[in-house]
Amino acid sequence: MIPIGLDQVARLCEGELRAAPGVTEITGVVIDSRRLTPGDLFVAVGRGAEFAAQALELGAAAVLVPADAEQALAALGGAVRERSDARVVAITGSTGKTSTKDILASLCAPHARVVAAEASFNNELGVPLTLCRVEEDTEIAVVEIGMRGLGQIEEACRFVRPHIGLITSVGPVHLELLGTIERVAQAKAEVLLGLEPGGVGIVPAGEPLLEPFLPENVDLRRFGPGGSSSVVSFEPDGETARAVFEIEGERVELELALSARYQALNTLAALVAYRELGLPLEGAQEGARTIRLSRWRGEETALSGGGLLINDSYNANPTSLGAALEHQAQVAAGRRRVAVLGTMAELGAESDRYHREIGRRAGELGVAAVLAVGEPARAYLAGAGEVPVREWAPDAEKAGSMVREIVRPGDCVLVKGSRIVGLELVARSLEEAFAE
Repeated sequence: MIPIGLDQVARLCEGELRAAPGVTEITGVVIDSRRLTPGDLFVAVGRGAEFAAQALELGAAAVLVPADAEQALAALGGAVRERSDARVVAITGSTGKTSTKDILASLCAPHARVVAAEASFNNELGVPLTLCRVEEDTEIAVVEIGMRGLGQIEEACRFVRPHIGLITSVGPVHLELLGTIERVAQAKAEVLLGLEPGGVGIVPAGEPLLEPFLPENVDLRRFGPGGSSSVVSFEPDGETARAVFEIEGERVELELALSARYQALNTLAALVAYRELGLPLEGAQEGARTIRLSRWRGEETALSGGGLLINDSYNANPTSLGAALEHQAQVAAGRRRVAVLGTMAELGAESDRYHREIGRRAGELGVAAVLAVGEPARAYLAGAGEVPVREWAPDAEKAGSMVREIVRPGDCVLVKGSRIVGLELVARSLEEAFAE
């Protein structure tokens, strides 16, 4: 982190600031005392105040018990951003934002000093924590911004100040809070309002929901069908894929450390951003071979009898879950398919309909067994009439035991649901029961 003097921390952040003897500046910010390294400021969030004294004992440079944790972290992240010459990319979207962030960071890493958001650090705490990792020699910062309502992305952009704003997609997410997909589009478009002068927006082509909210004074790049950048071909080959992309009139052929077809558009969006950062497309191959996605996003593990576990348990919405079922059908290669499907959260009044549609899609794709997890997930089974085996579990713990009775050696199993369901427990149970 670019160092900040404790005197400035005191000016920026209202609250109680305690420093270790002789400390005059901080060189890092953490909110988890277990992640402390020398020079770090520990910001006590929520019950974190209970660990303030312990943080100093563990070697924190200083401890801040803020009056408002989100405001304090935003101020600190903004102070680091103000001192940095790095090019900043802000990524948002209903689906694919974390994967696109991961892909872009991998593509850039061989050519520039990059800081990228960890995992899904995309909320009011995660966004400034990403900026607080920016060093004096950082050349590119890739920030992921999520939202649960109007105005949140715009507020984040006030201190992120991105040069490039990328919207991966618009779809049915957070409807419980926003009400309509049109308002989701409006919220996502806020990333374009906060661009630095001369900034570039990257948006999916042919997305009518976005059009009313696209600023007239922003230079836009459109990707996907009908756009100036497109996927020419994408051919999976085991755990990799060979792909050809057309990026603003330039063609690039890549071998990717990805195999899911739904990652083609995410890779395309990342390549457009990569090019806008001034990096050469002919140099993209080195990073393309080393792409690593964040945890629990399509992780594939061999199971006994030639089986396969697809652990995509981090999150889910109707778009991503439909794509995951199609990917399962692609990689199953004739194996019996089991889908462990957790509740898709925050879908509001249309929740039942979206769950039924996914259940119906599972049947159309030939899934042999669906285990629905969570109360709203019962609706999967209402739509999955064509699926031979249909079971329900109230929570991930119960599902973890039930799934062992449903899955057979040699099956291809997809595990996916919203974060609140915690389906990584089910994936762990399968790994233990069907270890290769």
